Amino acid sequence: MGTVLRSLLVGAGLLALTWAVMVVLARRLPPGLAKDLASVLSDCVTTARRLSRDPRVPRRAKIAVGIAAVWILSPIDLIPEFLPVIGPLDDVIVVALALRYAGRQVPRDVLFEAWPGEERILERLVPVLRNDDAQQ
Repeated sequence: MGTVLRSLLVGAGLLALTWAVMVVLARRLPPGLAKDLASVLSDCVTTARRLSRDPRVPRRAKIAVGIAAVWILSPIDLIPEFLPVIGPLDDVIVVALALRYAGRQVPRDVLFEAWPGEERILERLVPVLRNDDAQQ
C-alpha cells in the first residue's frame, strides 16, 4: 500500500510542478504566442469555474465545462503531464473545445466577463459565434 501512495504523491507532485512551470512561463515570457499558450490553461480553469457558478449559463454548457474540468484534474492524459510545456497541451485542447461549445450556448458578454485573461486570446479560442450573428 505504501508504494501506491508514494506513486500517487509523485504523480501529484509532477503535475503540480508542470503547472508551476506553466505559471512561471506565463509571467516571464515576452508577449507573443509562447506566452499566450503558457497562460491559457490557468485562464481556462478560472473561466470554467466562473461559468459553472453563473446562473445565466445553461445546464448543458455547465456540463461541458465540468467535463473539461474533470479532464484537467484527471491523472490520465493523452500526453503525459511530466513532459514540460507539451504535457498540458491535451488539457488546453479539451478546455478550448469546451469553451467553444459553451460559447455557442452562453451570451458572448457572459463568456468574456468570466475570462480573466486578454480578450484577444478568448477571441481566438471562441471566434465570432452563430448566436451573436443572429442577434445582430
